[in-house]
Amino acid sequence: MNYSERLNRSIPGGAHTYSRGDDQFPENAPQILASGEGCRVWGPDGDSYLDYGMGLRAVTVGYANKPIAKAAQAEILKGNCLTRASLTELKAAELLCDIIPTAEMVKFAKNGSVTTTAAVKLARAYTGRDIVVTCEDHPFFSYDDWFIGSTVVSSGVPAACAKDTLRFKYGNIDSLETIFAKNPKKIAAVIMEAATVVEPKKGFLKSVEKLCAQEGAVFILDEMITGFRWHKQGAQKYFGIRPDLSTFGKGMANGFSVAALAGKREIMELGGIQHDKERVFLASTTHGAEMCGLGAFIKTMEVYDEKKVVEHLWTYGKKLMALGNGLAKSHGISENFNFYGFPCSPGYATLDGDCKPSLEFRTLFSQEMVKSGVLIPWVALSRAHGDKELERTGRALDTAFDVYSKALDRGIGKYLKSKPIKPVFRKYN
Repeated sequence: MNYSERLNRSIPGGAHTYSRGDDQFPENAPQILASGEGCRVWGPDGDSYLDYGMGLRAVTVGYANKPIAKAAQAEILKGNCLTRASLTELKAAELLCDIIPTAEMVKFAKNGSVTTTAAVKLARAYTGRDIVVTCEDHPFFSYDDWFIGSTVVSSGVPAACAKDTLRFKYGNIDSLETIFAKNPKKIAAVIMEAATVVEPKKGFLKSVEKLCAQEGAVFILDEMITGFRWHKQGAQKYFGIRPDLSTFGKGMANGFSVAALAGKREIMELGGIQHDKERVFLASTTHGAEMCGLGAFIKTMEVYDEKKVVEHLWTYGKKLMALGNGLAKSHGISENFNFYGFPCSPGYATLDGDCKPSLEFRTLFSQEMVKSGVLIPWVALSRAHGDKELERTGRALDTAFDVYSKALDRGIGKYLKSKPIKPVFRKYN
C-alpha cells in the first residue's frame, strides 16, 4: 500500500483535519510529509517543496524555529503537565491579557473548536438566551453540534442542536438587524471573523459591535486566523473594534497546539469559582494548559517583536500579490486568476473561461505549482518567506500560468491530470 492508502485505512479522512485530506490536493502533491524547516517541507523520500500551507496557517515564524522549539523543550523537561496550575500557565495568561486590549481573563485550550464552543456557552449563560447568530460567509467556527449541525455536513447531529443557530451575511448590517427584530431578546451572541479576504464596508464592524450592545447580545470575534497576523494585538486592534469575547489559535505558538478564549471579566468569570452565581462548567481539559505549548507561545511573542513578524507578513504579501498579478496579466489570464484580499493573508481566485469560480482550474493551478516544487493549497505566509522564496515562486507561477492559459484556450481536459479538489463542506463524498 502507498501512504495514502495506509493513511485512509488507519485514519478517517486520512488526516486529523479535513483540510489535509487527499480531496484537497492534486494527485501529484506529496501524500505525506516527514519534516519541515523554515518554509520548506520534505517528504519521506527527500523530495522538498516550498510551502505556502504552513501548517494550515498555524506556523507564522517558520517550521522548526530553534528558539521556539527550545523553549517548548525546556517546558517538557519541567514536567509539562503538573497536578496544579503551572507557573508557565500563569505567565502565558498574563502575557495574553497584556497583549490583547479586550482580554481581562483567558482560558487556554488545544484547538479552536473548544474555545468557540466555550464562548457560546458563556454567552448563553450570561444572557439567559439560546440563539446564536453566525456569519454565513465565514465557513467554519467549530466541529461541535451547535455549529456543524447548521451546515450541510450535519450527519450525526440531532436537528434540535442547531435549531438555535441562525446566519447573517457579512457586510450586510440589515440582515443582522432583521434577525434581531424577528427574535427580540432571544439572541445570546453574534460570532464572526473580522475579515477573511474581503475588506469590510466602512463602519460595518462597528455597527455589529453597537447592535450587539444595544440588543444585549455578546459580541464574539473569532480571531483564529486574523489574530497575530493582521496585528499582534489582533484584527480587533487593526479595525478598532472591541468584542466582548475573542478566540485565538493558529499562529499564536508557531504550530504548537495552543488556542485561547479571552474577554471581559464579568463574562469570563462565570466559568470560575469565585462568584455566587450559577456555575458554568466551561472548558475543562487536562492538556489545555500543557506547558510546552504555552512556553512556545511566550517565546513566539518574543520572536514576533525581535523579527517584526507581522510587518514582514504584510510586506511579503504585497510583493507576492504584485508579482503574481503582474505575471497573470502578462499571460493574458488576469480575468481568470488573481491574488486578492489582505496582503498579510491573501487569497487567490481561479476562474474558468466564463470567469466563474472553478475547482478544476484551482486543481490545475495547484498541480502545476507542485510540478515546480511549490505547495500552495492556499496562501499562508511566514517570517521564513523571503526574497529567494519569492523569486522561486515567481518562476513557478510563470510556468503554471503558461499551462493555465493553454487550458483556457484548448480545454482543461488536456492538462488536468487529477480529480478536481472538492469542497470540505459537502453532503456526500
